[in-house]
Amino acid sequence: MEWTQLLTPQRLGKTHIENRDMERTPFLKDYDRLVYSVPFRRLKDKTQVFPLVKTEDIRTRLGHSLEVSCVGRSLGRIVGEQIIQRHRLREYSGADFGDILSAACLAHDIGNPPFGHAGEDAIRQGFNDWYAGFHPPDGGGYLSSGEKTDLALFEGNAQGFRILARLENGGRPGGMQLTCPCLAAFAKYPRESEIGQDIIGHYQGRSVQKYGFFQGEKDLFAVVAETVGLIRRHPDAAWWARHPLAFLLEAADDICYSIVDIEDGFRMGYVSYAKAKELLGTIAGVKIDGTTKEETIKRLRAKAINRLVGEIAEIFLDLESEILAARFDHALIGYSSHKEVFKTIESVTKSSVFLHPNVVRIKIAGYEILGGLFNDFANALFSDGKKAQLLICMLSPQYRPLPGDSSYDRLLKLTDYISSLTDFQATRLFQQLRGICL
Repeated sequence: MEWTQLLTPQRLGKTHIENRDMERTPFLKDYDRLVYSVPFRRLKDKTQVFPLVKTEDIRTRLGHSLEVSCVGRSLGRIVGEQIIQRHRLREYSGADFGDILSAACLAHDIGNPPFGHAGEDAIRQGFNDWYAGFHPPDGGGYLSSGEKTDLALFEGNAQGFRILARLENGGRPGGMQLTCPCLAAFAKYPRESEIGQDIIGHYQGRSVQKYGFFQGEKDLFAVVAETVGLIRRHPDAAWWARHPLAFLLEAADDICYSIVDIEDGFRMGYVSYAKAKELLGTIAGVKIDGTTKEETIKRLRAKAINRLVGEIAEIFLDLESEILAARFDHALIGYSSHKEVFKTIESVTKSSVFLHPNVVRIKIAGYEILGGLFNDFANALFSDGKKAQLLICMLSPQYRPLPGDSSYDRLLKLTDYISSLTDFQATRLFQQLRGICL
């Protein structure tokens, strides 16, 4: 892969490359478009770790996305300056790298449904349970193998690409029409959902459980991949090597959720002050005693993130040639000198935070809510009954089935709708449909 092509400002859905205005570059415009979008604003009421949290001190998806964007921007600028010198990229600046990553990081969770990763699981389970008893009226409405896999393994990452590349801005070509480098950096998993075991057997890199786009957007991602020059992993599968900046996006996300989960866990009372101080202090490499426990943890969190940003930038630069040749496909955080601390953080947050009864209870409710909504609306999509007609009327026009829609199209519109809901909206709707509240 070549940086000059990897950084092309070509927009998806546009036939020409816009003029580069150094005051407001195409990559900076990507960031602005995302900030002003409705799907991004909805993240303020979507779960990061703690569902339906009642305090403003704890992060939602919106706060997390903004923090990841800040870390991504720093990583991009540090790395970008060095890449420009190495490859003599006179048309670009370190700020361009930072702006691409800042925008891609801002969007990295834009496709997540309510209730976080539990929401993804709930949609998968809801589909699998419903499809097991599905009998289309005309007998010809079954899903293809790839379409079924899309929904059986529903991914917020693929939903995010669908939002960015198709759904936003009234479905015009290219959707939000972001630059191809931004969309490629956004794609942590540049592959379709269904890849044969014979193909997987030839691949020794990261897990192929996750994927980055639905069958409905496979052609759109192929355009992105071709435009920026991603290397294809296999001729018989829609599967590409990552854009190099996707590694930095993943690292920014890893840094933020690992470090911040400890801070939020402490604020919620699930992680002790001593344990939080020990873990963050080990990474920060300094001793800090603030005027309060909260102040101490906050300052250690900041120092830890700053130290990790510098380390990850160095790791990326050391591996640059391997990444460009698609010979490297692992998480950069796994090469950190603090990787053992990260393992401890993962263990602590899993036992003390993610499996805390208060968190688990809400997650279980999320399964019931999203699974119930999927079943109600999916049944309505393939029925002519009066209740079904009323349920369809509840959907906004863009989510309603059209006469020519296939079963797959109808179900994708349903997952579009469910994914668009906030935690509160989904809960309220479920209660209304069950007659619990009106």
